[in-house]
Amino acid sequence: MSVVSISIVNKNYPMGCEDGQEGRLIELGQMIDARARQILDKIGPLPESSLLATLCIVLADEVRSKPVPTVSDADLREILARIREIKHKISQQ
Repeated sequence: MSVVSISIVNKNYPMGCEDGQEGRLIELGQMIDARARQILDKIGPLPESSLLATLCIVLADEVRSKPVPTVSDADLREILARIREIKHKISQQ
C-alpha cells in the first residue's frame, strides 16, 4: 500500500492506494482540486467543511446527471450472434 498526498485548495490530504495506482490517484486529486477551485470562484470563500460538502454534492449531481447508455434488443441480438460465432470457431479448433 502506498500513500499519496493530494492537495485540494492548498491543503494536503494523505490518501492510501494500491501500489501502482499513485499516478491515477494524483490525477484524480488534481481534477478534484480544479473543481473545488471552480466552486470557490463562483461562490466565494467557504469554510473547509462547507467546501468539501458542496464539492461532494456537485460531483454526485454530475455523476447522477450523466446519461445512461442504452442498448436495444437488436444490439443485444447482434452481440449474442457474434458470441455464438466466436464460440463455434473456438469449438472447431
